[in-house]
Amino acid sequence: MIKRIAIVAGETSGDLLGARLIKALQIQNPDLVFEGIAGTEMQAAGCRSLYPMETLSVMGLVEVLKHLPELLKIRRELIKRWTQNPPDLFIGVDAPDFNLPLAKRLHAQGIKTVHYVSPSVWAWRQGRVKKMQGAIDLMLTLFPFEVEFYRRHQIKAVFVGHPLADEIVWDGDRSIARQTLGVATSGSKVIALLPGSRLGEIKRLLPTFLQAAQQLKQRHPECSFIIPAAHPKAQQLIQQLCLAQTPELDLIVIEGQSRTVMQAADYILLASGTAVLEGMLSGRLMVAAYQVAPLTAWLLRTFKLLKVKYVTLPNNLANERLVPELLQEQVTIENSVSEIEKLMALTPEERDYYLNQFQNLQQQLKQQASATAAAAIVQQFNL
Repeated sequence: MIKRIAIVAGETSGDLLGARLIKALQIQNPDLVFEGIAGTEMQAAGCRSLYPMETLSVMGLVEVLKHLPELLKIRRELIKRWTQNPPDLFIGVDAPDFNLPLAKRLHAQGIKTVHYVSPSVWAWRQGRVKKMQGAIDLMLTLFPFEVEFYRRHQIKAVFVGHPLADEIVWDGDRSIARQTLGVATSGSKVIALLPGSRLGEIKRLLPTFLQAAQQLKQRHPECSFIIPAAHPKAQQLIQQLCLAQTPELDLIVIEGQSRTVMQAADYILLASGTAVLEGMLSGRLMVAAYQVAPLTAWLLRTFKLLKVKYVTLPNNLANERLVPELLQEQVTIENSVSEIEKLMALTPEERDYYLNQFQNLQQQLKQQASATAAAAIVQQFNL
């Protein structure tokens, strides 16, 4: 019997996770059909998208306010559609500020709900977990420590691992990636700059990254720099900022291929997020920067919303500073240069320690995530 799955993703990383999950569910049951909010990957996997996914791709507490009317309108329309013609299951893929209230309303109408990718309630805004109680039938977590948190709050959770850990092959050989990108290898230290995929994030971080790159080039002439652009709009903005900030700096801007760029690099200066996990799984030493709008930062600090010691996933998983973190006002040219130079000065023993820790974390996360998630859903809901 054909069963209908409602599924909503809010950004590129969620689109990739959602696409892999859809494919894994289709292996379990080829008769499943999917509709909701999807990016190009989920649509290619067979999901019908009712709205552009980019509408949901908003970051921060303050930044979301100007988009709030449109977001609320879309959510109301989805609730109306799926209440009038209920799906067999609703799956929210990440995007918790949009998906969790949607799941709660749908659950109240008798629709079973899954949330894939635990929001970082263990890290900040822990009060959100109360809103999930009685609204989420199954939480699928990417990290092992999250399961116990949900059990304490009477929410069924299953650790499925992270798809990136299954997908990314650890490879210390940079030459293939460099050949793919056309980057010189002889005597060159390649530093990748990844300022994020959101335009606001790029505007905040890239000017500092570029000035830091210029100083590093002056002090270490053997360094070369690559910036991957997540999409055409990002590429246009990156090129504009490069011309305005450091027109004399010799760097390469590449559309897409961010993982190849990271694998080609000796060191990475990047925005905190999923890319840090990709860098860890690729076995690359990194410096991570996290910067939000000043009012968002003030709210986080004033109301003590951040509950963890670290921001980046490798550091939280290991409970150790494996990746240097520059937070808010710490994101300066001087600090960026200093932290990259510290990585360059590591002894072979120190370097091996960090890389061994990265490999240990990769093994923890390598669980055939998409298939494990699909199996948990099929078993729980008899699809």
